[in-house]
Amino acid sequence: MKPIISLLLLFKISEMLLAQSPCAPIILPQFSETVKQKLEHNLFLAKENLVKDPADADAIIWYGRRTAYLGNYLQAISIFSEGIKLHPNDARFFRHRGHRYLTVRCFDKAISDFEKAAQLINAKTDEIEPDGMPNEKNIPTSTLQSNIWYHLGLAHYLKGDYESALKAYKKCLKVSTNNDMYVATFYWYYNTLRQLGINNKFFRKDAQKQLSKLNADIELIENKDYLDILLLYRNKNDSLFFEKTKSQVALSNATLSFGLGNYYLINGEVQKAKEVFEKIVRGNQWASFGFIVAETTILKLK
Repeated sequence: MKPIISLLLLFKISEMLLAQSPCAPIILPQFSETVKQKLEHNLFLAKENLVKDPADADAIIWYGRRTAYLGNYLQAISIFSEGIKLHPNDARFFRHRGHRYLTVRCFDKAISDFEKAAQLINAKTDEIEPDGMPNEKNIPTSTLQSNIWYHLGLAHYLKGDYESALKAYKKCLKVSTNNDMYVATFYWYYNTLRQLGINNKFFRKDAQKQLSKLNADIELIENKDYLDILLLYRNKNDSLFFEKTKSQVALSNATLSFGLGNYYLINGEVQKAKEVFEKIVRGNQWASFGFIVAETTILKLK
C-alpha cells in the first residue's frame, strides 16, 4: 500500500507546486452532462489501473491523459512529470507533457520536452499511438514519432521560429504513414513555408509547388477540415467557408476559422484576418490548437 500512497501523494504535491505559476490563466472546457460523466468514468477506470500497479508506465500515461481530457491540465503535467521520474527513458511521457505545456501556453517547456522525446526515439521503431477519444472508425491515425515532430513543429510555429518549425515538419512528413496524419502535417508545413515566404520568394514558390501536388480526393477519416483549408489556399475561393465558420461550438470550427483567417493573412488582407482571429478567441475552444495559434498570431500582429 505504501507505494500507492507515495505515488498519488507525489502527484498531488507536484500539482500544487506547478499550480503556483501557470504560464497562462486556464479556461476550463465545458461539457454536456453525458460527455462529462463518460470522461469522469474513464478517469475513474484509469485511476483504478494506476492503483493496481503505480509504477506501470501505461497506467500513468492514461491517468495523465484522462486527467487532461477533463481540463485538469496542470495536474496532468504533474502526473507526466512523476512518470518521467520513474521512466526517464520513455519518450511518451515527454511527448504528452509537452502537449499539455502547449495547452497552458508554456511553449519553451513544450519545446524542451519534445526535443528530449525526439532524442529518445532516435533510431527506434515507430509505434501506433492509441487515441483517447477515438474517431468514428476507431482507427488511430498517428504514431508516437509523428506526434512528437508534429507538436514540436507547432511549438516552434507558435514562438515564431519558422525555420525550426519547418525542420520539424519535414521530419514529421517522413513518419506520417497514413493520409490523415500526412494532411494534418502538410497543412502546417505549408503554412510554415508561407510564413517564411513573406520575405523570401524561394519559400513562397516552394509553398505553391507543394500545394499543387495535393490530391483533392485523398481519403480521410478525421482531418477533412485541414484538407478543406488547403483546398481553399489552392483554389482561392473563401465563399464556402462562411457558413462553416459561423459557430464556435465545435472544435472543427476553431480549426476552420483559423484556416480562413490565415488565408486572409497570407494574402495580405490583414484586417479581415484580425477579425477572424478575434472571433476565435472570443469562442469557447481555449485548449484547441486553432484557438492557441489565433491567440499568438494576434499578439504577433500587434
